[in-house]
Amino acid sequence: MLEMLRKIVQEVNAAPDLDSVLDVIVRRVQRAMRTDVCSVYLLDNNQERYILMATQGLNKKSVGNASLSLDEGIVGVVGQRAEPINLEDAAQHSAFTYIKGTGEEKFHAFLGVPIIHHRNLLGVLVVQQKASRRFDEAEEAFLVTMSAQLAGAIAHAEATGSINQVGSGEKTESDRKFEGVAGCIGVAIGPAVVMTPLADLDGVPERKTDDIKAEVTKFKQALAAVRRDIKKVGRSLAKRLRSEERELFDVYIRMLDDNAIAGEVIARIKEGNWAQGALKSVISEHVQQFSLMDDPYLRERATDIKDLGRRMLTCLQESGPALSEIEFPEDTILVADELTPAMLGEVPTEKLAGLLSVNGSGNSHAAILARSMGIPTVMGAVDLPYTRIEGLTVILDGYSGRVFVNPSEDLAQCYRDILREENEVNAGLEGLKELPAETTDGYRMPLWVNTGLVTDVARSLDRGAEGIGLYRTEIPFMIRDFFPSEYDQMETYRRQLEAFAPRPVTMRTLDIGGDKPLPYFPIEEDNPFLGWRGIRVTLDHPEIFLVQIRAMLRAAEGLDNLRIMLPMVTSVQEVDEAKQLIAQAVDELREEGHVVNQPLIGVMVEVPAAVYQVRRFARRVDFISVGSNDLTQYLLAVDRNNPRVADLYVSYHPAVLKALQFIAREAHKENVSVSICGEMAADPGGAILLMAMGYDVLSMNATNLPKVKYAIRGVSFERAKALLQQIIVMDDVDKIHMVLRNALKDLGLGQLTRPSIPD
Repeated sequence: MLEMLRKIVQEVNAAPDLDSVLDVIVRRVQRAMRTDVCSVYLLDNNQERYILMATQGLNKKSVGNASLSLDEGIVGVVGQRAEPINLEDAAQHSAFTYIKGTGEEKFHAFLGVPIIHHRNLLGVLVVQQKASRRFDEAEEAFLVTMSAQLAGAIAHAEATGSINQVGSGEKTESDRKFEGVAGCIGVAIGPAVVMTPLADLDGVPERKTDDIKAEVTKFKQALAAVRRDIKKVGRSLAKRLRSEERELFDVYIRMLDDNAIAGEVIARIKEGNWAQGALKSVISEHVQQFSLMDDPYLRERATDIKDLGRRMLTCLQESGPALSEIEFPEDTILVADELTPAMLGEVPTEKLAGLLSVNGSGNSHAAILARSMGIPTVMGAVDLPYTRIEGLTVILDGYSGRVFVNPSEDLAQCYRDILREENEVNAGLEGLKELPAETTDGYRMPLWVNTGLVTDVARSLDRGAEGIGLYRTEIPFMIRDFFPSEYDQMETYRRQLEAFAPRPVTMRTLDIGGDKPLPYFPIEEDNPFLGWRGIRVTLDHPEIFLVQIRAMLRAAEGLDNLRIMLPMVTSVQEVDEAKQLIAQAVDELREEGHVVNQPLIGVMVEVPAAVYQVRRFARRVDFISVGSNDLTQYLLAVDRNNPRVADLYVSYHPAVLKALQFIAREAHKENVSVSICGEMAADPGGAILLMAMGYDVLSMNATNLPKVKYAIRGVSFERAKALLQQIIVMDDVDKIHMVLRNALKDLGLGQLTRPSIPD
């Protein structure tokens, strides 16, 4: 059964469109279960009906015509209950409804299971049999498993079908909508530009070409390069391999012959597809054919073909224009399977209107950087067929996490109005730059910024930042091919320190691992967020840590505005060891003749273990800073990069609020200042609550600083404390959000809440 399930899922995933997907399902499931009928009813939300979309065993003429209302028939009951229904004789059931013309009157046994994808009901999968009998438990379990496995493929095929119609110019469903996760607030409208990962065949976007001759030439050059490489490898290993093993390289060469893969790719190019897209389609088809073969040896050839495809794709990508040479249109919506900080550093920001990532969540590192740049972003749009939307107009809603492809003029105008309103609000906030973040009753709240990119400096100062609460030192490491030298680091850090002097600059020591890998220092782990990251890495590599600390200290020479912050601490031993290394770096530099002072040292509270040791840490350091993004992740056991559980990552969860309040109280018991540099501080409502908890500094992305300042200047400290007391005892996140929104509106701060956007 498991092998049968694997084959069906493989074949379904390779099907080119929704009709093909459904046809494969009904044919293969009917055969696998040795039953008389298999049918798929899909839910049409516009008509509010189940439509018979495919069948093996019923009258084919009824496909697309036969339908049931949401509460009609046994199919309707399956959908309403969201559970299987297994009947010996369906006609005896009170909900039974005969659909004329289907020919189902001769069938008695019935088993229906819901098709559910991300909590959304897509339809019902049904098998029927002439004999009156009850399907056994194994059969029911198989159909439930099959439905769960195929739900994603059906959802993807539905989405892909609508996109294909857009691309072909056919009449299509208006305002095709995809759900993601808000990464950075704001709205963007513009053409999609899909960024292809290196050597990733699945990520190659579909793109037409007007210069067929040039594309054929590129492919032939890549083909020749791959042939040379394979022959070279074969020759170098000839003496170490048996004759039958050496023949594998001859097989590779034959696969590249004009009458084999190469010829098919060239034929696809001549049909108007660009070389990379033609290669992807041919390789995918061959991989699929071999993967479905019963013979294990032949099935393994799928791996060989995939390897050849990656080799040729790499050559094609190397021969193409560099990323910096690509012409990006105005208002580009940059689309990728997974956005990375390196991508954001390569694309001209003046052309970027929005960022869209299929994977990742609103609190992934790429989303945090997007917020620092002020670029509307949607993450985790897992059902978006992103390789099919190159060049199409996209509306990106960074408030709700929605994405619309090929929007209607009415919807586009609605979002253009929201864009205009956003610009008016932002223009009204510009006058706050020189004003303090002071409540109506005189309470002063220092607002600092989180930085990492060079462009952050000017933006932060322009918005009136009073210091840097978090400088992400890993960014200069992530955009290089090797560890930066002490001098290179010093120059980078000096620019930040000089620009903000005499304001304080808090530099977090290298925080890699988790969602921040270095390409030249890979960390392969099954669970990277509970693995080797943050202070654990740098203490294990003091040579890396000391070079970075020396660079920071040298950069601060003569400025004395440096604060050093240690990430991911879980024990006082880690703090003590890090402090010893910092003291060692200070002594070394003084011996070398540098005039350096001992910097202020602080720790980040990011894990539950640190929450309950705040007072112990406070006795050893100069300040405490809360990283609310990771703290929320660890408290709620929710991977912030996983779009499947993104809705469970909530900053206003009662447990998170109580932990934040506890940390502030514990730090103040030791008379140590406490700040917060997570994204919660960037939300106007969250900033008001954190101020009421007693946080001494709020640090946020520069984009949101004016809005937070406006919110603080519009509330009294007493009102903020009363709001906190009301919310801290609540146990429903949705109600907490509602109370916060209503409070902002009552204070005349309604323009800081999410704008009214159509569903």
